[in-house]
Amino acid sequence: MEQNPITGVKEPYFPARDRLSRILTGSMAIVLMLCVVMIFLVSVIMYRGIISVMMYHTGNAVLMTQAGNIANISSSLVNLALILLMSQVYTALAEKLTRWEMHRTQTLHEDAFTFKVFIFQFVNFYSSPFYVAFFKGRFVGYPGQYGTLFGLRNEECGPGGCLIELAQQLFIIMVGKQIISNIQEFVIPKLKAWWQKRKLARVRGMQISQEPPRWEEDYELIQCEGLFEEYLEMVLQFGFITIFVAAFPLAPLFALLNNWVEIRLDAQKFVCEYRRPVAYRAQDIGVWFFILEALAEISVIVNAFLIAFTSDFLPRLLYQYEYDRQLQGYLNFTLAYSPPRYVATGNHTMCRYKAFRDAKGNYTLFYWKLLAVRLGFIIAFEVGLGWHYAGVGHGASLLPWVPATMLDLACRSKGKGWTATTVV
Repeated sequence: MEQNPITGVKEPYFPARDRLSRILTGSMAIVLMLCVVMIFLVSVIMYRGIISVMMYHTGNAVLMTQAGNIANISSSLVNLALILLMSQVYTALAEKLTRWEMHRTQTLHEDAFTFKVFIFQFVNFYSSPFYVAFFKGRFVGYPGQYGTLFGLRNEECGPGGCLIELAQQLFIIMVGKQIISNIQEFVIPKLKAWWQKRKLARVRGMQISQEPPRWEEDYELIQCEGLFEEYLEMVLQFGFITIFVAAFPLAPLFALLNNWVEIRLDAQKFVCEYRRPVAYRAQDIGVWFFILEALAEISVIVNAFLIAFTSDFLPRLLYQYEYDRQLQGYLNFTLAYSPPRYVATGNHTMCRYKAFRDAKGNYTLFYWKLLAVRLGFIIAFEVGLGWHYAGVGHGASLLPWVPATMLDLACRSKGKGWTATTVV
């Protein structure tokens, strides 16, 4: 207890230095949990490699042909199960850590809790798609000089490229989470309401023979748990439909269908199952706005790198410019020959692999040209968005203003005298 210098009354006081030490300790716990997520990601990668090897050793022609697809789909389902399990564990841990930090106001407490949960959920949900998009197939090496992870060769992209595998994984994780969340939002409130009615019936017994008044029935509903889970679900969905939209263009459609179902489930839940929440004033949506802005900026950068490095758009474009506009011989051009010393020393047969390397395993001139084109495309993509939407600045930071700009253009095309700024 310390004396308030304004009122002179003693009141509860928690030293700022102690709070800072607790926040730092909580941050270490967050880093530790993120490391656990990375361990699970490596485990899923190894699982995918082991399943592929097992499929190849079965001798079955169908299993050998579809080994890559079976491994990718099954590993995505395992990854989804681990993601949902870790989400429940970490949310409970984040709540305990935030209470332990003893924040001064309710707003600071909610912002700290929200930020902790989002950081973990961001890594939890998006680490696997990020790995497939930007790391898988990048460190494979070449015949005679393969890269390994714990004794296993690093993963390669399938014949269709990593973009197809990324789309498969995004579909399973995003749509699978939506289906499971909707089932939970329908079933769990029903079970809670049933249990609540059973407890009240046991307490009442035969005391009340007449029907209770309406206000008493409303009071006996389940207590509302707040909108945190709703916000978190929408923000994670926003990340899926913006960060990886270049790889999975159907993500906005699935989000629209999910929201159409979600709004009906939420309406039924909040009207029929939950008690009416107590309204209170709020200055804004808190740290959620900062998170949405950050996701909007990250999405522009990630999509630029997806188009430049993960897709075959720029390699095909450069090949058309330098060799053949009809792309004749492009597939053969993308395949390199195994080094002669590899064939001679290990008694191996000559093979082809996907890379822009010469006979010695070194990168060709085309590879370096392509790298320059990719980096130039990223810069042009960023600057182009900035110029298109505002004339200056970084495109990513201007993306949140795109809807207002589109509305402004639509209003002017209709001949109205007001702009989107006025509407917003």
